[in-house]
Amino acid sequence: MATSAPPYPVAGGDGMPHPNVASAGRRLPAVKDYEQVTREIMGTLHPTLAWFIGLGIAIAFLLLGVASWMYQIHEGLGVAGYHPPVMWAVYIVSFVFWVGIGHAGTLISAILYLFRAGFRTTIYRTAEVMTVFAVMTAGLFPVLHLGRPWKFFWLIPYPHWRWIWPQFKSPLVWDVFAVLTYLTISATFLYVGLLPDIAVLRDHDRNPIRKKIFGALSLGWRNSDREWRHFARAYLFLAALATPLVLSVHSVVSFDFAMANTPGWHATIFPPYFVAGAIFSGMGMVFTIIIPLRKWFGLKRYVTLNDLDAGAKLCLFTSMVVGLAYLSEFYVGWYSGSAIEKEYWWNRVFGQWWWAAWIMLICNGVLPLSLFWQNLRRNTTWLFILSLFINLGMWFERFVIIVPSLSHEFEPWQWAGYQATWVDIAILSGSFGWFFMWFLLFVKQLPIMAISEIKEIVPPKRRPPQTRSPVAARPALGTAGGGDD
Repeated sequence: MATSAPPYPVAGGDGMPHPNVASAGRRLPAVKDYEQVTREIMGTLHPTLAWFIGLGIAIAFLLLGVASWMYQIHEGLGVAGYHPPVMWAVYIVSFVFWVGIGHAGTLISAILYLFRAGFRTTIYRTAEVMTVFAVMTAGLFPVLHLGRPWKFFWLIPYPHWRWIWPQFKSPLVWDVFAVLTYLTISATFLYVGLLPDIAVLRDHDRNPIRKKIFGALSLGWRNSDREWRHFARAYLFLAALATPLVLSVHSVVSFDFAMANTPGWHATIFPPYFVAGAIFSGMGMVFTIIIPLRKWFGLKRYVTLNDLDAGAKLCLFTSMVVGLAYLSEFYVGWYSGSAIEKEYWWNRVFGQWWWAAWIMLICNGVLPLSLFWQNLRRNTTWLFILSLFINLGMWFERFVIIVPSLSHEFEPWQWAGYQATWVDIAILSGSFGWFFMWFLLFVKQLPIMAISEIKEIVPPKRRPPQTRSPVAARPALGTAGGGDD
């Protein structure tokens, strides 16, 4: 997956090549041995001042979101800017946004594992951790969206005293099963991959309490051949199971819209459209997370420019797929011959919501085209800036899907507008605080990179060849072929 690049000078006086240019048979040139891998990756677990500052900022945003939600419960959903017919807005937009990011992480990890993509090794743990916490974040918004959030359990299908079962024909109920199933598989996939690394922490930790905790979490892992054989089979099975599951689950999420008879929603393109958008937004969030970690934690020897280059190619490909989906939507709206559909699409691109639509098109369809240039694919500053634009564009993609359709339905007398309030923005900010709080807590408790898998691509030490001295090679006197006759 790595592309050709101009030669770099040798780094330092130890004769090691530049850490970001792979040589033949050596993907991590600046990594010398297994001890270095263990030492440097475990070194990221020590808290620093910058980490405490980041955690404090995340918790501050989370508290702001909690306070805004309590205010909304007291005053009612009207403070969120909801007015008929627009009863879905920032909260459901954010739900689909976080579900998309969550689905992308395991999908990226599982598919790249099945296809044996080399650049997966150093980024997949970040993607899997991102998945679990993003799904946890997405699960908050259906509750936040309710006027009486303490009644959220009414959606869960179980026998109860009300004798009223949920409407199983509603895609919103399908979401409950789909998201919970996906969260279970993703957490299992992450935990199984962590077992060898937890055992490494158990063996190196000197705190007796932490040692016992890691011992219990590692399930008695002893690094034997038999354990590795079963581990490889189980991991392959979970990767093969997670791939179609992600495709089906995010397709179910798209049914929230495709099953409704609303202009702009009732289309068969939504399932593949949402899956492609999930991978695209997931790669954007991976870049947003891995590039700062690479710099602040000193992991440039592991997350090389070749790995980022290959990830940028995947990002470019999914961007083109998403762009094709945008064009297909416009074409279907025109080819349908429906005056309502045509007017809706015109209003979406050139009318009331033109600003949101063009933010989406520029961030998701135009700016990623810069990744055709190798110099920009290997420029970490540009990749980080582009990832922020991708996250912004993918959030507005969900906004453009939801709000314009609800505000411009069939009857002209129902046409309305929507304007987000400070409560919407505060709760959205709180969701980012919630996500990054859990992520920052994770990176100081467990390795953010797979120690065991990185060691697999580091050449092992070899003993120097044994040379025999000429004296030792000569047969002694008196032995066969060595003495006098």
